Amino acid sequence: MKELILIRHAKSSWSNPLLEDFERPLNKRGAKNAPFMAKILKQKEVNPDLIISSPSKRTKDTLEFFIKEFDYKGEIIFEESIYEAPYINILKVIKNIDDKHKTIFLFGHNPGFNDLADFLLGRFEENIPTCGVLKLNFNISKWEDIKEKIGILEFFIYPKMFDKS
Repeated sequence: MKELILIRHAKSSWSNPLLEDFERPLNKRGAKNAPFMAKILKQKEVNPDLIISSPSKRTKDTLEFFIKEFDYKGEIIFEESIYEAPYINILKVIKNIDDKHKTIFLFGHNPGFNDLADFLLGRFEENIPTCGVLKLNFNISKWEDIKEKIGILEFFIYPKMFDKS
């Protein structure tokens, strides 16, 4: 059994038009939602064996809150090929994960994450909002065996689900 947790970066700032997309930081809402969602995920007792992340600023900023909440000291791979990538690029990265790792936290972007979830689940019509988290389970022993329609969605959570206002 393999577990893939997709974590879309938290809400980012567009306030500085001079910044390249890659360099955009989190905005106030993102900086509030990321630690909150890290706590929610921690309560689900899911712990990463490996973290893979897009190297963009907003993704790294999001990742930092999860590292702190999980007190994660393991390996982190910053993978340029998943920055704003089509799902097929992300799938290639997943297929090359060392099989010693069971539970992967993957931090990245839409539309690639939405398309990847749709591919792996066979049908996923939701939009993954910023700081949305999906846990997908796979009845496989090797990451290279991951393919279309074999994922099982355990949960899909996002900040607005918990907004009581």
